[in-house]
Amino acid sequence: MGQDLLVMNASSEHDLDFAFATLRQQRIGAALIANDAIFVTHRKQLVALAARHSVPAIHFLREFAEEGGLMSYGNSLADAYRRVGTQTAKILKGAKSSDLPVEQAVKVELVINPRTAKTLGLTFPVTLLGRADEVIE
Repeated sequence: MGQDLLVMNASSEHDLDFAFATLRQQRIGAALIANDAIFVTHRKQLVALAARHSVPAIHFLREFAEEGGLMSYGNSLADAYRRVGTQTAKILKGAKSSDLPVEQAVKVELVINPRTAKTLGLTFPVTLLGRADEVIE
């Protein structure tokens, strides 16, 4: 696709600041924030850093887009928690956990935040907005 890929790892808040400063310095056009516990823990900081450095970022959970991130595409936590609740109810009713099937999250959702896009000087095609599971107004 003719694009350079820069992979950065973070294990602390300081690393997050450094990563975004590096993205800005190297004029990276966008960021994909992968699924990691540190990113969930520091969700607000990541969204703020992306805004401060004008880096369009796609995140793995809708909560990032709800917090002001540009967009998210990933598994639905609400759906995953419902599945956990269903499995827990079966166990509480006497089912053996070893007899229950392993379930994989199947609901994936696209959430777009047009206000953040406008701030970044970006627009989404109407067709993409129409396909999104949620457009945050």
